Amino acid sequence: MGVNLQANMLEAVSMILFGIGFGNLLLQKNLIKKIIGLNIMDSAVYLFLAEKGYIRGRVAPIVVDGVQSVSAYINPIPSGLVLTGIVVSVSVSALMLSLTIRLYRRYHTLDLDQISMMMKREE
Repeated sequence: MGVNLQANMLEAVSMILFGIGFGNLLLQKNLIKKIIGLNIMDSAVYLFLAEKGYIRGRVAPIVVDGVQSVSAYINPIPSGLVLTGIVVSVSVSALMLSLTIRLYRRYHTLDLDQISMMMKREE
């Protein structure tokens, strides 16, 4: 069991990080802490994809010194997915933070339960 865990350590770390982020997302009432939990989950997914796309002994798929053999390079698709995911994650985080600022200006709290109670009173 220890050999398998050591061989798949980064996958295990990414699953632990995902669990921490997911638990944070579910258990916290503060909106900023929920956004941080979602960002931790994003980072865990990026770590997992990067680990799955890496092949020991190979290099990035940039043709140098005339080496054109496919077996010399890693698969570029996971790297592209990670880069695209980071761009989308930054955009989503910015949108969530701006909406959180608007909610704070209106309700003067970041507690999700208090915000929902105040919204129900307004109806």
